Amino acid sequence: MNIAEKIDHTILRADAREEEVKRYCREAVQYHFASVCVNTCQVPLVAELLKGSGVKVCCVVGFPLGAMSTRAKAYEAQAAVEDGAEEVDMVINIGAVKDGNYDRVEADIRAVVAASGGAVVKVILETCLLTREEIVETCRRSVKAGAGFVKTSTGFSTGGATEEAVRLMRETVGDSAKVKASGGIRTCEQAKAMIEAGADRIGAGNGVILLEE
Repeated sequence: MNIAEKIDHTILRADAREEEVKRYCREAVQYHFASVCVNTCQVPLVAELLKGSGVKVCCVVGFPLGAMSTRAKAYEAQAAVEDGAEEVDMVINIGAVKDGNYDRVEADIRAVVAASGGAVVKVILETCLLTREEIVETCRRSVKAGAGFVKTSTGFSTGGATEEAVRLMRETVGDSAKVKASGGIRTCEQAKAMIEAGADRIGAGNGVILLEE
């Protein structure tokens, strides 16, 4: 199993420094990771460093709470793509899910998809805060809105990816979208378990450790 090509090498800490971001880019190129995932302020730097490498530029939008206005999320996504982002991981409006207002959830995702101009959009559900029914309906709405992936977690909430959530998401989206497991994946064994449960991509801040293990 080639785990490297499934890893989004991720650095999203508020105190991440430029030299750390540069190191992540060097590691991603060396190990042939799928992408480097950063906050949008770092997209121009990452796009320059990864140019021609085959490693994609990934960013997060509406992160980590998802509680921004739809207009703000869409603008952030558009600006990031203009700066070189090829993949956009957006956080849903979790409060709207809890309210059962799925039309608002879908509209929020759809606006980011439209603003991303063809870049792959991954929809972050934050599964630790949702019921099984909420996960299923949010996955359905994500597909309907044109997302390319559904993703478990930000890694900044009360829990991360679980095999159960990944399996449920995989069963729900079928072949209509891909699944990304993210949050708390710190060992090769955990990564393999997520892939076996149905994950197509792994978000990890320790991608090198996963491989070296």
